[in-house]
Amino acid sequence: MNAVLPIVDLGDDGAAATIDAACRDVGFFYVVGHGVDEDLQQRLEDAARAFFARPDAEKTTIAMDRGGIAWRGWFPVGGELTSGVPDRKEGIYFGAERPATGRPLEGPNLFPPDSPDLRDAVLPFLDQMTALGHRLVRMLGVDDALVRDPTILFRIFHYPPGGDVDGEWGVGEHTDYGILTMLRQDATAGLQVRARDGSWIDAPPIEGSFVCNIGDMLERLSGGAYRSTPHRVRNTSSVGRLSFPFFFDPSWDAVVPVPEESLPPEQRWDGADPFTFEGTYGDYLTAKVAKVFPALASSLPPKADR
Repeated sequence: MNAVLPIVDLGDDGAAATIDAACRDVGFFYVVGHGVDEDLQQRLEDAARAFFARPDAEKTTIAMDRGGIAWRGWFPVGGELTSGVPDRKEGIYFGAERPATGRPLEGPNLFPPDSPDLRDAVLPFLDQMTALGHRLVRMLGVDDALVRDPTILFRIFHYPPGGDVDGEWGVGEHTDYGILTMLRQDATAGLQVRARDGSWIDAPPIEGSFVCNIGDMLERLSGGAYRSTPHRVRNTSSVGRLSFPFFFDPSWDAVVPVPEESLPPEQRWDGADPFTFEGTYGDYLTAKVAKVFPALASSLPPKADR
């Protein structure tokens, strides 16, 4: 199905209302007029292509096991799981640039030591996307207290050329964990969104846009008025594909409230219920990510190793 998802110009007076309607309908929308520097985005893409063109032996200089529980660095094709199944992609994990504290998913980023290009593009991109995230969640009516110190996660994914094989997916069906995901795509299509009727909608790249979707915590926060929409990636490219998902999530120690009047939960793809979870967002996120990289989960502190 090739229906077009809503396109929101953030410069329009009615942008917030359009976003609200999109979140209630399908949970995905494009944003344009966002102000993120286009030259910076191109430099980021160029640096990512140069990195992924390297032999794997060189990429291991920033392998994820070197980042420890901060979960920073590169993983090879098949190194990340979705619902227990290896994805057909490789990637690099980044987050807010901070010193190591012993807390999961926090610490310094890993960059190739012999080239400054990736660092010089990633760090300012993180800053601009964080500002855009604050702007969008205000339009969604999210309490500033929940995102005063947002959990920032950024990934660069490379889907190898040749397309999906033997029933494998670039990324299998899943939902995101937090409040809002903002995705930059290169010129190659592949993202698909599940509509309310169960059909799949293509979300092709649109020049100058980010495609956005809501996550589990915004579904919880909205009492089910917004639904965390399942999506997947079908890699059909003969040249490979790059994607740049940026996750803007609640503060690590935030407890995301559930409204007293909430809609009945829908049957989710994974059988989970984000409404019944008890604990901080950091607890929720760490438990989820530990299933994505089980080899790293053993290094987590006892509370988070679940």
